[in-house]
Amino acid sequence: MSARKIYIFVSLFVIAVITALSYFSKYYLLLFIFFVPLILMGMYDMLQKKKAVLRNFPVIGNLRYFMESIRPEIQQYFVESNHSGRPINRELRSIVYQRAKGALQTLPFGTQYDVYKEGYEWAIHSLNPKEVDCHRLRVVIGGKDCSQPYTAQILNISAMSYGSLSKNAILAFNKGAKMGGFYHNTGEGGISPYHLKNGGDLVWQVGTGYFGCRYKDGSFDEKTYTHNAQRPEVKMIELKLSQGAKPGHGGILPGVKVTEEIARIRLVEPHKDVVSPPKHSAFDGPKGLLEFIQKLRYLSGGKPVGMKICVGSTSEFSDICRAIVETNIYPDFITVDGGEGGTGAAPLEFANHLGLPLYEGLCFVHNELVRNHLRDKIKLIASGKILTAFQMIKVMALGADIVNSARGMMLAVGCIHALRCNSNRCPTGVTTNNPNLIIGLDPEDKGHRVYRFQKDTVKAFAELLGAIGLEHPSQLNREHLFRRVSSTEVKSFAEIYKTAIG
Repeated sequence: MSARKIYIFVSLFVIAVITALSYFSKYYLLLFIFFVPLILMGMYDMLQKKKAVLRNFPVIGNLRYFMESIRPEIQQYFVESNHSGRPINRELRSIVYQRAKGALQTLPFGTQYDVYKEGYEWAIHSLNPKEVDCHRLRVVIGGKDCSQPYTAQILNISAMSYGSLSKNAILAFNKGAKMGGFYHNTGEGGISPYHLKNGGDLVWQVGTGYFGCRYKDGSFDEKTYTHNAQRPEVKMIELKLSQGAKPGHGGILPGVKVTEEIARIRLVEPHKDVVSPPKHSAFDGPKGLLEFIQKLRYLSGGKPVGMKICVGSTSEFSDICRAIVETNIYPDFITVDGGEGGTGAAPLEFANHLGLPLYEGLCFVHNELVRNHLRDKIKLIASGKILTAFQMIKVMALGADIVNSARGMMLAVGCIHALRCNSNRCPTGVTTNNPNLIIGLDPEDKGHRVYRFQKDTVKAFAELLGAIGLEHPSQLNREHLFRRVSSTEVKSFAEIYKTAIG
């Protein structure tokens, strides 16, 4: 039984008991003085749409916000994606909430960091700052074989599948994408009705399980792929080779989250664990990969097709680059996911100890494309614990053209890091398929939050870029950023990453 139903039952029971007792003595009616405010509070909690925790847990949910008001939430699980390994500053996480809610976006008492502590990072500013127009920061994706290029925003929604996320979370993401004109990556779970309802731009991710374009035996189905790839909402197709949370493993969707509807969308059996194969069955080897990309592009009607990787064996990516040169078949983009990425269920060792971190992986891919004279033909997308405009500055200085964010978007839609993503018991209705919890997440309200978070983060990025003295992200390089590597030593990103892998 859900907390909402328990609240309603208890409220009716209390009212009935007090009413019955009042027949013996009118003094029992005084009990209403205590219980009526609680009952009214619960009614308000269930009807309001701003806070999912209160909608799902009326009255008792207020304890969370009370505790948060007198003491910062525990932060040990929320680690900033940098080399210091320290918990992220609470104010940095608050940036997401503040932007999503349209609240005041300033900090009291200056920087919240110890600027002399190892790991502190900053960008150099110019005495001749520029005014940067946010609307001029879009990036055209599509190479010589692409007849339907797509002009993407520099900050978009990273891959998160329906099934891993609730239908209301998907609706909210897509509504925000529609309002802001940025794209929403579907994740490998296929295209659901909730991806299509609001009409936001989609990047359809095709993983090793071929969900949404597969036969029952799990092999690739050209016919269903063509039908979905040619949908007007689908602007690009992303072929997932590996992802940061579980590189070399494939996706995992626990059976408790595989409803009848999700099973129909994915063409799998309901209520059973869905584990994607670790590799693709539709092709083999670098040349086979590129030929398959060419095939996907053709079947889509000429839309941009790229691949997503978490870099592992660098020699294997070098082989792909050589195959691109030999075959003259170019992916339109490459999404580089850091080994620290991921928002859902993943095996412990895979999540913690496999795959290059984003900075090293991104630098290697960028360097390797440059070495093979391919960089100007292929766009790079960075993905991996990116929440703020400064983090966008960092990955673009290291080689990215645009950025995908999963964690930032999840916080914007109401995630409180309850760490219940893999249990189907997410209290905010973000990563659950339990209808008693999904109801707490209002897609209309949270869609506006996603829109505001993306818009204000891009605006902050433009202001940072201008403060550095630049007019376009393509002008960023590793000389613009610095990191304290000890209490007495500072190095530029150019010095740190000149010997990066590759």
